[in-house]
Amino acid sequence: MDLLSSIVIGIGLAAACGFRVFVPLLVMSIASQAGQLTLAPELQWIGSYPALFAFATATALEIAGYYVPWVDNLLDSIATPAAMVAGTVAVGGVVTDLDPFLKWALAIVAGGGTAGAVQGVTVLARGASSLTTGGLGNPLVSSAEAGGSVATAGLALLLPWLALALIVMFLIGAGTFLLRRRRQLPPPERLE
Repeated sequence: MDLLSSIVIGIGLAAACGFRVFVPLLVMSIASQAGQLTLAPELQWIGSYPALFAFATATALEIAGYYVPWVDNLLDSIATPAAMVAGTVAVGGVVTDLDPFLKWALAIVAGGGTAGAVQGVTVLARGASSLTTGGLGNPLVSSAEAGGSVATAGLALLLPWLALALIVMFLIGAGTFLLRRRRQLPPPERLE
């Protein structure tokens, strides 16, 4: 796999970490076990059977926890930094032909940044759902996030350039929506 392709795959997996932290790591482990993904030497453990079992268990617990109203909001406070770390690991795990300093700098900025941006959008969506539905709409948001994570991770491995294009469109769309909403809100009152 060439350097540019591995970076694009890593960014796709990092974005999937923004939806669900452990799903992309589980996908990486399965793909490595199947011989479909070459991991960096220092992160070969991701493709081991103990890691596969751990990621499968963590994925099941994470997805189940997001279906409990208000617990999902609590999980977001933990998931935001965890998603950024997982996004960094995802990029670092698939980029193999780069100087270690550049590789980890790229992993932190592109992987952690992408995962953090996607996670930020999901936190805002869940918060809006909690406020407008009292938490009753959160299972729908959770289902969309879990599906988004699986789809993004799968696309990142199968059609990485399409995954990248969809990620960019998602982030631009979310950013545009948030800017429009901000302009519609009344200005904050000043304390005198």
